[in-house]
Amino acid sequence: MIKVGDTIPATTLMEYSEVEGEGCSIGPNAVDVAKASAGKTIALFALPGAFTPTCSAKHVPGYVEKFPELQAAGVDEIWCVSVNDAFVMGAWARDQKSVGKVRMLGDGDAAFTKATGLTLDLTGRGMGLRSNRYSMLIKDGKVASLNIEGPGKFEVSDAATMLAQAKA
Repeated sequence: MIKVGDTIPATTLMEYSEVEGEGCSIGPNAVDVAKASAGKTIALFALPGAFTPTCSAKHVPGYVEKFPELQAAGVDEIWCVSVNDAFVMGAWARDQKSVGKVRMLGDGDAAFTKATGLTLDLTGRGMGLRSNRYSMLIKDGKVASLNIEGPGKFEVSDAATMLAQAKA
């Protein structure tokens, strides 16, 4: 399992873009995790699934709300990672009004999630292999802090915790 001090997995995530710009075309665009995190401070949070109750009601809204404070604390970007495809993540970004604040990144094949060792098997609940709920502060591609939730919990991966860690 990934831990503080480790380099984040050199995988590719997918991001849906509705407008062209900065080298991105409309539609799904590959995000090379190593390149995208190089030289930046990233507040990454991962969750079991787009449009799910806790994720939609608490997790994403908290990061959208704390966006200005996280930026003021030195966070360059906020990433939300979920084992969903880029189209679902794009629709969820519109629903959550997170565009321009939180990058909604799809881990459709769970490559990033598997590489972190933070998988969650929800096969019995009809959702298959998903990501555990967690957050991490990444500095220049390395994990500076890691907050892993217990089963069914939402206590340590929230935006307020991440903000306190970014300010430390």
